[in-house]
Amino acid sequence: MDHDVIIIGSGPGGYVAAIRAARLGSRVIVVEREDVGGVCLNRGCIPTKSLLKSAQVLEYARRGREFGVNTGEVTADFPAIIARARDVAEKMSRGVQFLLDKNGVEVIKGHGRLTAGRQVEVTRSDGGRVLLDAPRVVLATGARARELPGVPLDGTRVIGYREALRLERLPSSMIVIGSGAIGSELAFFYRAMGTRVTLVEYMPAVLPLEDEEISRVVGRSFKKAGIEVMVNASVESVERAGDGVRALVRNKKGEVETREADVLLSAAGITPNVEGLGLEEAGVIVEKGRVKVDARYRTSVDGVYAIGDLVPGPSLAHVASAEAICCVEYMAGLDPGAVDYSSIPACTYTTPEVASVGLSEARAARAGYATRVGKFPLSASGKASAAGAPEGFAKLVFNADDDALLGAHLVGLNVTEMIGGLVIAKRLGARSRDIIKSVHPHPTISEAIMEAAADARDEAIHL
Repeated sequence: MDHDVIIIGSGPGGYVAAIRAARLGSRVIVVEREDVGGVCLNRGCIPTKSLLKSAQVLEYARRGREFGVNTGEVTADFPAIIARARDVAEKMSRGVQFLLDKNGVEVIKGHGRLTAGRQVEVTRSDGGRVLLDAPRVVLATGARARELPGVPLDGTRVIGYREALRLERLPSSMIVIGSGAIGSELAFFYRAMGTRVTLVEYMPAVLPLEDEEISRVVGRSFKKAGIEVMVNASVESVERAGDGVRALVRNKKGEVETREADVLLSAAGITPNVEGLGLEEAGVIVEKGRVKVDARYRTSVDGVYAIGDLVPGPSLAHVASAEAICCVEYMAGLDPGAVDYSSIPACTYTTPEVASVGLSEARAARAGYATRVGKFPLSASGKASAAGAPEGFAKLVFNADDDALLGAHLVGLNVTEMIGGLVIAKRLGARSRDIIKSVHPHPTISEAIMEAAADARDEAIHL
């Protein structure tokens, strides 16, 4: 055998697994049918953040007079913004390729599938076939946009997030289905560009997985920005109508409304890429659309592993990377310990940003915890006011019995850069007193974390 490990997929699970395995001494080959770096880097996380940065710069420029800066008329160059996002993604993809080369990882372009003999058959883009053999195979093929009943994607007028990142012209109107991170971020971006946006959410609030107070703040922010938000609503069907689409939307009263737009973006979840991998032929068990694995990411077939969006758990890039490292370290005979799924951060890069980890106040109550909650508004933060961004707050949830941090929920400027410290705090079992006595720099928005911990003990100074 020429290789010790074959990895199918080069996203944040696959390429991280490849590099870690190579550094542990394995001979690794990666099979990738599209671009190195996967969906996250090329058509998801990274280009989306580029678009959102452009939207943020645009908004700041429009608000220049508030800061004593006269900018004159400000307009968005939509094609240039899209081009910049592509350039950023391409640069990062080249960076991942450099890291793979640096670590001696071979990459073969094509579609890989398992055979009954646990080999990997690769169909190249030119139609040629290659048979690879190794004692261990890691499946890391990620996921794609989920198609809803009655809302088939056509790639032009009814689109998923991939198409939304590379539109050639700015649509005048858009319907967005789903207000999770992807739907909310793209709704915010297109509204900032000037598109008339209707956001349709099946649940009672936008960002329905976040703390209820966070969701309310973001919902108000969206409405203030001019986004029409329809909660407790669903798109029943969609059809082409001239140069656009016509959708039938059931509102919260149960009435069906007709809405028309240039484009409809479906951002209501994902579907793992389990098809075409030869799983059934190889004997890999799939349950409820995801590959069944044990605590070491081993499938039902000896020597075959699976990580990331293919397996049960949060479908997030950083989770895939954590699982990748854990998986290959177990392969190498190390004992890395399990991924702590109770301390996985979630981030949404709208304005204001949202970041959280652990239990919300409501979920903690449902889990049977007696809680103490501290909250600090950014309107009382000198740094937030100076930055012209007083919207939002920090909210910490503690166990009333032992004072341990159960959850942290932030909404406001740059909070996605602050959540990492709270992930560490939660994992290490920090108490409110630990956070209060950890001196935070002034003036920073991060002081809100210390103040929220103090508020949980009725000791906040600036409230």
